[in-house]
Amino acid sequence: MLFIDPPYNITKSFNGTVFRKRGLDEYASWFDSFIGQIVRLLKPTASIYVCGDWRSSAAIHYILERYFIVRNRITWEREKGRGAMSNWKNCSEDIWFCTVSDSYTFNVDAVKLKRKVIAPYKDTNGKPKDWDETEDGDFRLTHPSNLWTDMTVPFWSMSENTDHPTQKPEKLLAKIILASSFPGQLVLDPFLGSGTTSVVAKKLARAYIGIEIDELYCCLTEKRLELANKDNLIQGYSQGVFWERNTLIEQRAIEQTSSKQQLQLFGERLS
Repeated sequence: MLFIDPPYNITKSFNGTVFRKRGLDEYASWFDSFIGQIVRLLKPTASIYVCGDWRSSAAIHYILERYFIVRNRITWEREKGRGAMSNWKNCSEDIWFCTVSDSYTFNVDAVKLKRKVIAPYKDTNGKPKDWDETEDGDFRLTHPSNLWTDMTVPFWSMSENTDHPTQKPEKLLAKIILASSFPGQLVLDPFLGSGTTSVVAKKLARAYIGIEIDELYCCLTEKRLELANKDNLIQGYSQGVFWERNTLIEQRAIEQTSSKQQLQLFGERLS
């Protein structure tokens, strides 16, 4: 599985290294210059995910069509964004989903969203229809769509947060990795940044290769990988399902799991 989060077509500083905005054709040529080299590394069963925003997405799509089967465009709500007086606030990004061939992995049951039931329909026998009634509320598992509104961009109080300016949530990578790979399979990220792809791959028992040019970000990644040895929790993902953003029951489940892990670690230290 290949995950690419390249610099978007904006002028942005990454720890002193500046990527400068360019014309759409020039950006497309830049993207083509490396994506064409990666094709030979992929198996016929590989899946490809490429991130972009409204400035870069059209060029990315155009180039991806040359090499892969483009299957979908995921749009996810970034939740954050600067307000503007003369334009719409920019708080969404795209992820292009492609495959090398028609033979590929998509584990739909691994990426279902647990959503609170608003209209609790029941069948003729008075039993819940496609939803579960629990002490904590009524929930149903829904199939994953290409519109993701359940993401939380890492902020200062989250353990996964780093100083990287464009860090992706671990939950976002967890969806992609679970959907398009199996444990033990290889995940490649040639723009690793703060290491989210490798960290999530490790937490989900996948092999991983991450490439990053900046030494500081490499150090951040190594630190996060070391921490993953002690804590493999992914915020927003617990009990084998993904939860809606700001779901209290999901947070309690994570806290309970974390407490169990802490007791286990304490027991290991005593022994």
